Amino acid sequence: MSFQSELSEEEARERVDTALAENEVVLFMKGNRLMPQCGYSKRAVGLLSQHVEEFETIDVLPALPEYRAALEDVSGWETIPQTFVDGEFVGGSDVLAELD
Repeated sequence: MSFQSELSEEEARERVDTALAENEVVLFMKGNRLMPQCGYSKRAVGLLSQHVEEFETIDVLPALPEYRAALEDVSGWETIPQTFVDGEFVGGSDVLAELD
């Protein structure tokens, strides 16, 4: 059974650009704030929640290869999660832990 992605690479890129333009803090993650689907995403949500009241989360799982490519174009980083503040790439959960 092959996995059918919900988005094209172009659509994923548009969603990334829109999320960065419309939100001060954005976390691209596996799952969502209430149900993180990996330990790194869960850690990133926890660290961000300690310091920021409001942040947007984008679940990349419905189109993981497309989001991964789109995010790598923006950040130069291929792993998920990825945190952006004011459109600038900050890092993944390891970098958030160091900043904490």
